[in-house]
Amino acid sequence: MNTKKLLATLLVATGACGFVAPLAAQVVAKPNVAVLATGGTIASRGANSLALTDYGKGAGLAPVGIQALVAAVPEIEKFATISGEQVFNVGSSKLSIENWLALAQRTNEILASKDVDGVVITHGTDTLEETAYFLNLVVKSSKPVVLVGSMRPSTGLSADGPLNLVNAVALAASPAARDKGVMVSMNDVISSAFGVMKTNTTNVATFRSPDGAELGYMQNAVPVFISAPAKKHTAHSEFDIGGLKSLPRVDVNFTTLGSDGLLVDAAVAAGAKGIVNAGLGHANMPVATMNSLVAAKAKGLAIVVGSRVPTGIVTPTGQFTQAGFVSAMMHSAQKSRILLMLALTKTSDPQQIQRIFNEY
Repeated sequence: MNTKKLLATLLVATGACGFVAPLAAQVVAKPNVAVLATGGTIASRGANSLALTDYGKGAGLAPVGIQALVAAVPEIEKFATISGEQVFNVGSSKLSIENWLALAQRTNEILASKDVDGVVITHGTDTLEETAYFLNLVVKSSKPVVLVGSMRPSTGLSADGPLNLVNAVALAASPAARDKGVMVSMNDVISSAFGVMKTNTTNVATFRSPDGAELGYMQNAVPVFISAPAKKHTAHSEFDIGGLKSLPRVDVNFTTLGSDGLLVDAAVAAGAKGIVNAGLGHANMPVATMNSLVAAKAKGLAIVVGSRVPTGIVTPTGQFTQAGFVSAMMHSAQKSRILLMLALTKTSDPQQIQRIFNEY
């Protein structure tokens, strides 16, 4: 190729001499990520930079709204075109089942749009693992859904919220994050909704998966996956909350040495449809507690036996299966409650509920 032809080729490739179409054709549109804000520490303010545990409404300070939250971290625009919505602004310890249903329904509505590629939900950390697991069971999409929060308020020294939010948006915008179920992105770690647990009251590295590997890690705002969820989730789930205004009441009984079963009896009297017993070791319990659970089962309640121990499997054993109880398998007491509430919207058969606990 002579010099003139080579120069002309380079000019076309670089868009010089007015030839901009070839260059424009190479521009890839950014993904569209919807950020749904629900409140929590990530949206809280403290009186000063060292107010790391006394902040938010309890300290007389109004929470930060979605527009201010997004505007404070302009770096997220590098990864996606952002839309923001304030679903509610409530500390996660104050959330209700009605809040969950509203959030899930809104998440499904947004994900159904062809113009949305992923969703980020900002959330308080106290019940973040519970909301993540609930959404993991009822969201009907393979698009990425990422929950994110912070352990320090936005005004705190070394606040962790901004980088957590950048990582969450980058994760939700990544095609590699599709069909991974609902994820939690905190402190550079990507966790599955099934396995993640808050393990420390205040430390920024609080979210861990005690019983298994993390899904992956965020490195320079790029997701690096090392595993995939094995349990059923999201688009593969049998649960449907469409039109539901409430869920069956399920209570948790925390077993201790000498427990007498009175709290189980109180749950029955309060109208519970199911009880999760957080037992000792491999779901063991005092005789009085067992007697109260047997009596509750005779009245038609669904009984799930789990453990207060943070790791390990509670496998079905003779005395419990004979009593018609369901074994929690690897579910914590709080996640067992969520799964049992949803299971009871479909069946009261202990064998079917056990199948659900095995699969989800």
